[in-house]
Parts: sequence; structure tokens; C-alpha cells
Amino acid sequence: MKNAMELVQSVANRVTENVRRVIVGKDEEVRMTLLAMLCEGHLLIEDVPGVGKTMLARALALSVGCTFRRIQFTPDMLPTDVTGVNIYNQKTQQFEFRPGPVFAQIVLTDEINRATPKTQSALLEAMEERQVTVDGETYPVPHPFLVLATQNPIEYEGTFPLPEAQVDRFMLRIHLGYPSKQNEIEMLNRQSDHHPIHDLQQVVSAEELIAAQQAIRSVYVDDLVKSYIVDLVTTTRDHPDVYLGASPRGSLALFHAARAWAAINGRDYVLPDDVKRLAEPTLAHRLIVNPSARIKNVTPQQVIEDALQHTPVPGARVRVR
Repeated sequence: MKNAMELVQSVANRVTENVRRVIVGKDEEVRMTLLAMLCEGHLLIEDVPGVGKTMLARALALSVGCTFRRIQFTPDMLPTDVTGVNIYNQKTQQFEFRPGPVFAQIVLTDEINRATPKTQSALLEAMEERQVTVDGETYPVPHPFLVLATQNPIEYEGTFPLPEAQVDRFMLRIHLGYPSKQNEIEMLNRQSDHHPIHDLQQVVSAEELIAAQQAIRSVYVDDLVKSYIVDLVTTTRDHPDVYLGASPRGSLALFHAARAWAAINGRDYVLPDDVKRLAEPTLAHRLIVNPSARIKNVTPQQVIEDALQHTPVPGARVRVR
């Protein structure tokens, strides 16, 4: 077990250190991105333009040696532009499948809310079932598989808000935010000659990443901690300011994320503090605040904070092996 946790820690530290050469002052956000990959989940990055969302995805792909494709979503895109299409070959007189950009290990869907709901839905099967169905034929996507989606929360003109079913498939949502003054000066210094992304080398193999993903599954979660996770999620459903609470997929996301967070920190067991730390990034984007609460400027983040304050934290007990 110790060797397994050391593997996870080693992978996390190497990738974080490598990505840090490109993304300045965002270590926590980089760890969250890696956390989603280790949990075999997907990540929604919501922030204003120019803060490094695309560069973060590129740096991560280069660090782990995975295939990388970027899809720039626009209103005129079709679902086949994402999944691929069958093309008739006149020589063989048969249809041949031309895979779309979703058939990569790391897929960056830039400005995902620019595409129509029909095109957005082309990602649903790939994200949940790790496969794509075109004209009745099913094709598996590569392993490991991670979707990194970005959207601009400021400019809503010409956009299509992500439906609840789509948002619920993202394990985590993060915000990069503007860098501090010192970090922005450091960024200017690093890019005075050329962009550091061009010097980035692979530091982890895809095989090591898969081994780390499997090692996380052995992290112990006590029944009391599981009960705490479910109680938190249930509180969001019963909250008076919430129209739609977190789904069971939210409970699973928090469960898997807590295990990965424990492993990254060198532990083979989950603490309630791990659950607290990850409650907001795993649950907040799944909540829909009711209209009366929205008028009072109540946010999903505030609902999560309220749930954490009012949900009893389980005590310690002896672990029986």
C-alpha cells in the first residue's frame, strides 16, 4: 500500500512541478486538474479570457505524454465535427469511419458554451461511458481519457448555457483567476524570449498515470466518512435556497476526489477534512439556486458552506483491517 501511495505522490509532484514552469502561481488549480485526471473524471474551467485555461490543458498533456486535441466550439459546429463521420470510399465501395477530435486522451473543448446544445450533447456518451456511437456502431475512446472544458462566465451573448445533464458529468469545476502582481511579473520575465510551453518535456508516461489511477482505488474510506459525504449531498437537496440539489453522481465525484486527494498527500485513508476541502469544487456547479434566493444573491458556494457548517463531522474510530 505504501508503494502505491508513493507512486501517486511521485506522479502528482512531477506533473505539478513541470506544469508550474508554464502556469505561474496556480499550484492549487494545477493539483485540482491533475486530481480530475487521476480520478478518471472531467474538468470544467470557468474564467475570463487570457488567464491560461488553454495553456494549462496543453501543459498537462505534454507532461503526461498523452495525445491531445483541441476543439474550438462555435455556433455552426455539428455533432459529427466532434465525434467523427462515416465517409463512403469509392475504391472499396464501403463506408469508412473517420474519427473526430474526441478520440484523444486529453480533449480540450474550448468555449464549450459557444456550441448549440445538439453539438454539446455529442460529448455526453464519451464523457460518461468512454465510447462514441456513430450510425449504430460503437467505438471506444482512448484510455486514459480526460475532457477539459472552458467557458467564459462574463460574455453570454451568442452562447448556449450548458444543460444540467452536461454540467453534472464534470467531476470538478475550478476558476483560475487573475495572477498576483509578482506572479504576473514572473510571467512576463519567463516569456520575454519565447514561451516556456515549447521547452516542456514529458515527465510521466501514460502507463504510470494508469497505474496511479488504479492505486487510488485502494485508498480506504470508512463507513462514517461515506455517511458524511451522503449527508452533505442530501443537505444540498433539502436546502431551502436550492431548486435542484446535487445528484448521486455528485456523491460519487466527492467520494473519488477525496480518495485521490488523500493519495496525493501520501495517505491511504480519507479524512473528513479531505471531504470538506473538495465539497465546493465537486458539488457547487451541480446546484441550481431557486429564483427567490437568486434575488438575494445567494450562490451555490454559499449553500455548500452552509451545508458544511450544519452537517455533523464524524469522529475517529479504530480501523479494522
